[in-house]
Amino acid sequence: MNKKVTFSFVFTILIAFYSVALVVSNIIAGKLWQAPAGLIFTTGVWLFPVVYIIGDVIPEVYGLKAAQKSIWLGFALNLIAVFFFLLCIKLPAPVFWQNQSAFEIVLGFTPRLLLASFVGYLIGSNANAFVMVWIKKLTNSKFLWLRTISSTVVGESLDTLFFAGIAFWGAMPFPALQSLILSMATFKIVYEIVATPLTYIVVNYVKKLEGVKE
Repeated sequence: MNKKVTFSFVFTILIAFYSVALVVSNIIAGKLWQAPAGLIFTTGVWLFPVVYIIGDVIPEVYGLKAAQKSIWLGFALNLIAVFFFLLCIKLPAPVFWQNQSAFEIVLGFTPRLLLASFVGYLIGSNANAFVMVWIKKLTNSKFLWLRTISSTVVGESLDTLFFAGIAFWGAMPFPALQSLILSMATFKIVYEIVATPLTYIVVNYVKKLEGVKE
């Protein structure tokens, strides 16, 4: 449905969790995680469940326009966070403070990593929302599992490809980059499949709270 967006309490809570998860995931995305079986991830993958379940709920319950607004709001809040991180890094510290270099490593985004994160997020999130709404129209609001999984396959494949390609191209061996992209995309798609019952519960609960029938 294309319900006019009103900032209800439920919608506000969803946006709050979504935005916080996005900001935190960008902070921790610079660290790579060596998982079992030789798989490689960025640690930002751990916040995927929050970001993408809410990323499915908003277009499903509130429509494509609401999803696009939430995506751009998340983008704007990330920019604000980055601005303050960089401002704090540049502020002079007292001579006895010995943690400047560590602070810069964690919060001092390189332009390349920042560009990768923003490009991947905008392309992947918009693709996810578009596919969700498009399949919903094609199936007459049936088969929620089909649109959540299909949208994740498209959105997360694009997100991971653009993020990893821009952030790490030339910075790691190409086989490692391939492994990173494949591992991250596969993890997120498998998670979406496994978490489909949870997505149904959250979607139905939000629809009930908002009085949405379809």
